[in-house]
Amino acid sequence: MADTKDIPDYHRTSTQSAPLATTALPEVGGKLNVLLVTRGHPFHRDTFFDIFDSNPDIQYSNVEHPAAQFLFNPEMAQHFDCYVQYDMPGVEFGDDGPIYPEPPDFYKEGVRAMGEAGCPLVVLHHCAAAWPAWPEWSEIIGGRFLYTPMKSRGVDRPDSGYNIDVSHIVSPTMDHPITRGIEPFEITDEVYLCEIFEDSVIPLFTSNWTFTRDNFYSAANAVVRGELNSNEGWSHDDGSNVVGWIKTYKNAPVVYLQFGDGPAAYENPSFRRILAQAIKWACSDEAKAWAREMNLAPNQ
Repeated sequence: MADTKDIPDYHRTSTQSAPLATTALPEVGGKLNVLLVTRGHPFHRDTFFDIFDSNPDIQYSNVEHPAAQFLFNPEMAQHFDCYVQYDMPGVEFGDDGPIYPEPPDFYKEGVRAMGEAGCPLVVLHHCAAAWPAWPEWSEIIGGRFLYTPMKSRGVDRPDSGYNIDVSHIVSPTMDHPITRGIEPFEITDEVYLCEIFEDSVIPLFTSNWTFTRDNFYSAANAVVRGELNSNEGWSHDDGSNVVGWIKTYKNAPVVYLQFGDGPAAYENPSFRRILAQAIKWACSDEAKAWAREMNLAPNQ
């Protein structure tokens, strides 16, 4: 959650400030080519982009919605090693609360084709709230944040909870290239009490925060009633403390990290290392082979 007045975004690349176009796609070289997708939620731009500017192993291009939607297809994805998503399309805030437009068919078809082609995704924070009118998106990433009550996996669910600037301890759950070298660390960040499909994900990180109703605020109270940091009249089941995971979407490896709301998180060295390792792993032959194997497993 944040101020629902969006901040204007601008096209950006790691080497120039210019719109991404098919005539200026990144060249294949020694660094990983990353497409960074933004817009739909405000964020502190300079500190956020510094995460990517300071990563010596990548070159990146930033593109925003709605232009970004034309790059979600295997033909465009072949120019990039992975997509990193810090976007929140499909949610429009108005005086009477949010409305949820559906994504265009060409975008949905392109995302599905990217899954078949094995194009990796690294998905961050508020992207879990994207495309409420397209439930398949939540299945792609393994969970969803609900701004207002609605169905999730066919069941009526309350709006999700948020709490900004929570200091909590994040711990790795397993040895994995994304968790390697990461000890339990403290981070000050926004946490979510939201839908997490634990049967569909492999947890990488958990939090010591208590994910119960009393430790969160109602998203609907904030965006419909204009009452920030309020849980009056709101109820929610206890939630999962999983805050980072991997999964597959068709043949594609997917990483989701709930971290990353603002500068305190952006500047956290453990968060930066985790994100760098997530990008490196998602782009690897190992991750792509794992995703293909996982996709075939149910049919064997």
